[in-house]
Amino acid sequence: MQSKIAHAAERKAFSVVIDQALKAASGEDRAEKVDKVVDMAGKLLKDTAPGVVRGLKTALYPGGKWEDFLFDVIDNTDPHVFKTAIMNGGYEAAFRGLRTCTENAAKNGCNVPWIILFDPTSACNKHCVGCWAADYGNRLNLTYDECDKLITEASALGTHLFMLTGGEPLVRKGDVLKLAEKHNDCIFNIFTNASLVDEAFCQKVQELGNIVFSVSLESYEASVNDGRRGDGSFEEVMRAFDLMKKHGLLYGTSTCYTRANTERVSSDQFFQLLVDKGCRWAWYFHYMPVGEGASADLMPTPEQREYMFHRIREVRGFEGGYPIFAMDFQNDGEYVGGCIAGGRVYCHVNARGDVEPCVFIHYSNANIRDGSWLDCLKQPMFQAYRSRYPWNDNMLQPCPMLENPTMLPEMVKEAGAHCTEYVTPVTPESIEERTAPYAASWAPTANKLWLEEHPTGKKIYADKMSTVSQDEKGRMLMEMDTENEAVLD
Repeated sequence: MQSKIAHAAERKAFSVVIDQALKAASGEDRAEKVDKVVDMAGKLLKDTAPGVVRGLKTALYPGGKWEDFLFDVIDNTDPHVFKTAIMNGGYEAAFRGLRTCTENAAKNGCNVPWIILFDPTSACNKHCVGCWAADYGNRLNLTYDECDKLITEASALGTHLFMLTGGEPLVRKGDVLKLAEKHNDCIFNIFTNASLVDEAFCQKVQELGNIVFSVSLESYEASVNDGRRGDGSFEEVMRAFDLMKKHGLLYGTSTCYTRANTERVSSDQFFQLLVDKGCRWAWYFHYMPVGEGASADLMPTPEQREYMFHRIREVRGFEGGYPIFAMDFQNDGEYVGGCIAGGRVYCHVNARGDVEPCVFIHYSNANIRDGSWLDCLKQPMFQAYRSRYPWNDNMLQPCPMLENPTMLPEMVKEAGAHCTEYVTPVTPESIEERTAPYAASWAPTANKLWLEEHPTGKKIYADKMSTVSQDEKGRMLMEMDTENEAVLD
């Protein structure tokens, strides 16, 4: 494990290199110097995320779409915000944090997530149709001290990327800013309806530099968006985008696609609106039939999901499409090794403190109020994830609830986990009943698409580090860091 002194020295050296790279990328001949920046990233990430480096080298060719995108981000983002995002999101989270999480996972015999989602509150200032928060209100909250303790203990294990969900996180705007200011080596991604974003808040975020936003948006048409979220909601988002752009912040969108809106939220009109408003990413989440009254009829059809598979790849292609990074978390499983839940890459802490495998899977044995963060990560439910993963070789069927519906009841039973639903507890068997027909209908398409890209049925990696187990990778990284520190001494 890296010492605090070595970490501080490494961070300082990284900061100097980033300053040099940004200076080069802002000059007249910057196109010629991009390769050097990518080479630097390659050296840093070769032991943890070599596939990312290959992607960067392929995408950032002179005069290409993604090189232009990079330059546009540099030119139109506040310099402090941009550098902080690279230092905290790039160095602390993606490089050093990922190494430390992987090493700690091997050392402690449990998953240690690179990303943590947590809900500061169940409260929301909206009453969106179909959202549990509209009925449950503001009854549940994590105190500032509980949030602070979670971030402190998780950071010590290597986690430096935190995503805040809810409810509406900005109901707790003051605490969010206070947490970001204290934990200034972390980066915070706020999932928000944007209605509480104002000038003073954007100015403070610009000063801090370590907050980015994923804004909920479900149409390019005001009437459609407002039909679910309430009158004026669309204009609130447009106003927030304008304020964020004015202050040089980094932001994108978060959209749930359903049987009713899939084509609309992936249309040319939708993407053009996002680009015009300065959005840098568009996250897509497949509708999950969880919670009281959730309807399986809203799940996209196999045809719609196949359409999204092709559409998102088209949008973010090396040529054509749009200059925005789009990702479909259900169809892009192969780029993150399949299911990321259960602490393998991420987990979720709800506003009651329950530590859940996923924001969509509400079963747990642990609560942050009852023990340390490491104790929570060692809970039986997460260990069941760790011992059973992967569910199959086809990463277009990544979820133990949606595409492998028998898996969730088996793990819950094995772990003795309880349901953490806020309103009405549900059995994992009832979830299986909802998702089993979908899983069966999607399987033939998933197999067809997977075999078209991976004829052996398995993903073949171009490097050894991507093929070893997490434990083996952790041991390898610990040996490398020990050797590196010996050289520094």
